Amino acid sequence: MSNRTFGLDERIYQYLLDHSPSEPEILARLREETARDPKHNMQIAPEQGHFMALLARLIGARRYLEIGVYTGYSALAVARALPEDGEVVALDNSPEWTDVARRYWAEAGVDHKTHLYLDEADRSLDTLVATEGRSGTFDYAFIDADKENYPVYWEYCLELVRPGGLIAVDNVLRYGRVADPEWDGDPTTEAIRRFNDKARADERVDFAMLPVADGLTLAVKR
Repeated sequence: MSNRTFGLDERIYQYLLDHSPSEPEILARLREETARDPKHNMQIAPEQGHFMALLARLIGARRYLEIGVYTGYSALAVARALPEDGEVVALDNSPEWTDVARRYWAEAGVDHKTHLYLDEADRSLDTLVATEGRSGTFDYAFIDADKENYPVYWEYCLELVRPGGLIAVDNVLRYGRVADPEWDGDPTTEAIRRFNDKARADERVDFAMLPVADGLTLAVKR
């Protein structure tokens, strides 16, 4: 018995993977291709992809907003979990990375669900709110982009997600650096710390921080 979360060594982590649902073949191939990219560590872990898809099914999500697509693993994992008439709105500013994403979305047969906005995220988010009138229409949002702008993306998500909808935020433990004074002054670590303080104090949501992968915050909009 344990009354606290414990760390996963390699043996326990492998056991977790061995006793989790198998990674779908198309997601495994996307992971393998992405592993050749110098920034492959930006891709979410397979167990996180499964968890995010499970959350989509759990809340009956139909409309999903993703800020920070990279090569498209998380968007694909969730798109596969949405109903046939579901929608993924994916925001990124990299044609190179999202070309990979689009290829896999098409191969998986979910490209009809996905709408990619290729621009700086704050401009795309402003378009969704001010031009397209999408406030309060999303069931589920995922923030996994530049950490310094997390507070900006948080505010937009609170505008765009419906009451009772879910906001997930990635990398909130930052490899454990958020709790390590040796990383004081590091801009990205400090940005995550500020965001974590903001989210914890935000009375517009019910909130939990989970030690999933690199740390995952879940917030339900009140």
